[in-house]
Amino acid sequence: MTKKDYYEILGIEKNSSKEEIKKAYKKLALKYHPDRNKESGAEEKFKEISEAYAVLSDETKRSQYDQFGHAGFDQRYSQEDIFRGANFDDIFSEIFGENIFGGSIFDMFFGGRKRKSRGTDLRYELNITLREAAKGLEKKIKINRKTLCKECDGTGAEELRRCNNCNGSGQEKITRRTPFGIFTQVSTCSKCKGNGEEIIKKCKHCDNGLVNETKELKINVPAGIEDGSRLRVNGQGEPNKYSKNPGDLYIDINIEEDEIFERDGNDLILEMPITFSQAALGDKIKIPTLDKEIEIKIPAGTQSGTIMRIKDEGIPYLHSLETGDLLVKINVITPKKLNKKQKEIFEDLAREENMKLKAGKGFFERLFE
Repeated sequence: MTKKDYYEILGIEKNSSKEEIKKAYKKLALKYHPDRNKESGAEEKFKEISEAYAVLSDETKRSQYDQFGHAGFDQRYSQEDIFRGANFDDIFSEIFGENIFGGSIFDMFFGGRKRKSRGTDLRYELNITLREAAKGLEKKIKINRKTLCKECDGTGAEELRRCNNCNGSGQEKITRRTPFGIFTQVSTCSKCKGNGEEIIKKCKHCDNGLVNETKELKINVPAGIEDGSRLRVNGQGEPNKYSKNPGDLYIDINIEEDEIFERDGNDLILEMPITFSQAALGDKIKIPTLDKEIEIKIPAGTQSGTIMRIKDEGIPYLHSLETGDLLVKINVITPKKLNKKQKEIFEDLAREENMKLKAGKGFFERLFE
């Protein structure tokens, strides 16, 4: 289903200031908050306007949304990423006199029975070669992380009892009276952190239900990936003392410099030295590509700095059948030392050139030629 434009959702212009965005959201939040509006669809509408505000109130996310639109933006951010880090506290304090969520808006939309809270995300830097980036590869990596203790099943306890604060539900309800009416707040139990149980005796084998482990993973790196790209491996992060549901693993790609080729987007650049005689007379030479050697023709009279384009010998476009080109930059090499025969040849050439110069042409005419 196609998403509506965030600016349209909040009823604002694309050049709206931060204050205008905030004002528009406050007005709509007051109208659609599910504790005030019991109509069908109010909660979904509230989530929609909150998602729009989470993006447009963040300069980085707003800039990327303006640049890529929903299609490109949604590839970079999951819904959880959109809400994570968004600050709604001051807005709801202004509207309701306090933050009626008792936590972040992220907890409201992704917590409780709708979605288990997540553990900790991990980051791993993966170095690959230019050729690996061009062809794609499956790479084995080892990560050090925390995982659930098998002895206590991640509870961190040898002995447990039901939490007397929430009566084992993992949630607590607080009802508050405000100028806008009575609001009931449902939040994670502050005593047991949503587990519904309390620890009587701690587990001897772990720290809060977690132990260290080294795990080997296979990472699929797609052909055409760019330096600085980030891959996400779902569920391969760490759990934490509040959640057995692990976070994600983020793979940051670093592409090493190649000894032969330079990358320019999806094109490759190869600097190829040739001699004076090859440049003047023309020649056929062999050049390397990423996976083979090919022969190209150097036309007679080729100048230093000439760029020859070899189609489809560059880097594949990511998730596409198209491929960039190989750009061969010709460098005519000036010899530093000449043997006797070479020197005689160049002296003969110099005498012939001097005779042409004496043929009567002016300096600027010769320069133009």
